[in-house]
Amino acid sequence: MSEIPAKLVKELREATGAGMMDCKKALTETGGDFDAAVTLLRKKGAAAAEKRAGRAANEGIVDSYIHMGGRVGVLLEVNCETDFVARNDKFKDFAHDVALHIAAMNPQYVSAEDVPDEWKASEREIYAEQAKDIPEQARERAVEGKLAKRLKEIVLLDQEFIKDQAEKKPRTIEAMRAQLSGEIGENITIRRFARFELGGQ
Repeated sequence: MSEIPAKLVKELREATGAGMMDCKKALTETGGDFDAAVTLLRKKGAAAAEKRAGRAANEGIVDSYIHMGGRVGVLLEVNCETDFVARNDKFKDFAHDVALHIAAMNPQYVSAEDVPDEWKASEREIYAEQAKDIPEQARERAVEGKLAKRLKEIVLLDQEFIKDQAEKKPRTIEAMRAQLSGEIGENITIRRFARFELGGQ
């Protein structure tokens, strides 16, 4: 493909949030294949985000979201490396979207690493009991598959973004975080959250 149409570059930019030149380069590298270009940009963004992951993120904001006429509320801390980024609208929008998501989806932990080992062991016991009729060689895989599915329900970073539920390929909160980190050029972390529900524990 000799010339990449500007319209295609614009569509890719809107779909991924990557820069115009990066979009054009990705489309050129993939011969104009839109889906392959999206994958390529995500891989590059994820690789760049991994490099940034080791850098200290001591700035950021505490955001709040109140839902359903004051019945559910969320406080959320999202960190970045500089106060300049903490004032960035994209960063603020991300924090607010995540707070809204937490209000709706009620995750229990930020990441899978935060889930206690005792809880995982207890869940494995339950799934092993449920899988006792499965042939032995497939049992462990079935148990781990059920555990992974359950973790996706309770771990914030693994959940699919509430506003993307109608999309063909919904983004996870982690994919959104990595994409923003790639766009902004800083390590971004979701540090902690608290969700309050009227009459709840």
